[in-house]
Amino acid sequence: MQRILNNPAMKYFREAKMELEKVAWPTQKDTVMYSVIVLVLSLVTAAFIGALDFGLSKGLEFLVSKISA
Repeated sequence: MQRILNNPAMKYFREAKMELEKVAWPTQKDTVMYSVIVLVLSLVTAAFIGALDFGLSKGLEFLVSKISA
Protein backbone atom coordinates (compact mmCIF):
# COMPACT_ATOMS: atom_id res chain seq x y z
CA MET A 1 0.00 0.00 0.00
CA GLN A 2 2.86 2.38 0.82
CA ARG A 3 4.23 1.88 -2.70
CA ILE A 4 0.94 3.02 -4.24
CA LEU A 5 0.82 6.16 -2.08
CA ASN A 6 4.38 7.14 -3.08
CA ASN A 7 3.68 6.61 -6.77
CA PRO A 8 4.48 9.84 -8.69
CA ALA A 9 1.13 9.72 -10.51
CA MET A 10 -0.78 9.43 -7.24
CA LYS A 11 1.28 12.28 -5.77
CA TYR A 12 0.39 14.42 -8.80
CA PHE A 13 -3.36 13.78 -8.43
CA ARG A 14 -3.24 14.34 -4.68
CA GLU A 15 -1.48 17.70 -5.17
CA ALA A 16 -3.84 18.67 -8.01
CA LYS A 17 -6.83 18.00 -5.74
CA MET A 18 -5.29 20.17 -3.02
CA GLU A 19 -4.77 23.02 -5.51
CA LEU A 20 -8.33 22.76 -6.84
CA GLU A 21 -9.64 23.15 -3.30
CA LYS A 22 -7.91 26.56 -3.15
CA VAL A 23 -9.64 27.86 -6.29
CA ALA A 24 -12.25 30.60 -5.84
CA TRP A 25 -14.97 29.23 -8.11
CA PRO A 26 -17.51 31.71 -9.59
CA THR A 27 -21.06 31.68 -8.34
CA GLN A 28 -23.89 30.35 -10.49
CA LYS A 29 -25.06 33.93 -11.09
CA ASP A 30 -21.59 34.94 -12.33
CA THR A 31 -21.37 31.89 -14.58
CA VAL A 32 -24.76 32.62 -16.16
CA MET A 33 -23.87 36.29 -16.64
CA TYR A 34 -20.53 35.50 -18.30
CA SER A 35 -22.16 32.86 -20.49
CA VAL A 36 -24.77 35.36 -21.70
CA ILE A 37 -22.04 37.92 -22.42
CA VAL A 38 -20.07 35.38 -24.46
CA LEU A 39 -23.20 34.30 -26.36
CA VAL A 40 -24.22 37.88 -27.20
CA LEU A 41 -20.72 38.89 -28.30
CA SER A 42 -20.45 35.74 -30.42
CA LEU A 43 -23.74 36.54 -32.16
CA VAL A 44 -22.71 40.16 -32.74
CA THR A 45 -19.36 39.05 -34.17
CA ALA A 46 -21.04 36.45 -36.39
CA ALA A 47 -23.53 39.04 -37.67
CA PHE A 48 -20.73 41.52 -38.39
CA ILE A 49 -18.63 38.97 -40.26
CA GLY A 50 -21.71 37.75 -42.15
CA ALA A 51 -22.63 41.28 -43.19
CA LEU A 52 -19.04 42.00 -44.21
CA ASP A 53 -18.91 38.81 -46.25
CA PHE A 54 -22.23 39.60 -47.92
CA GLY A 55 -21.16 43.15 -48.73
CA LEU A 56 -17.80 42.11 -50.12
CA SER A 57 -19.30 39.34 -52.25
CA LYS A 58 -21.90 41.74 -53.69
CA GLY A 59 -19.15 44.27 -54.38
CA LEU A 60 -17.06 41.63 -56.13
CA GLU A 61 -20.05 40.49 -58.18
CA PHE A 62 -20.63 44.11 -59.21
CA LEU A 63 -17.00 44.57 -60.26
CA VAL A 64 -16.93 41.31 -62.20
CA SER A 65 -20.17 42.19 -64.01
CA LYS A 66 -18.76 45.60 -64.98
CA ILE A 67 -15.49 44.10 -66.25
CA SER A 68 -17.09 41.31 -68.25
CA ALA A 69 -19.80 43.51 -69.79
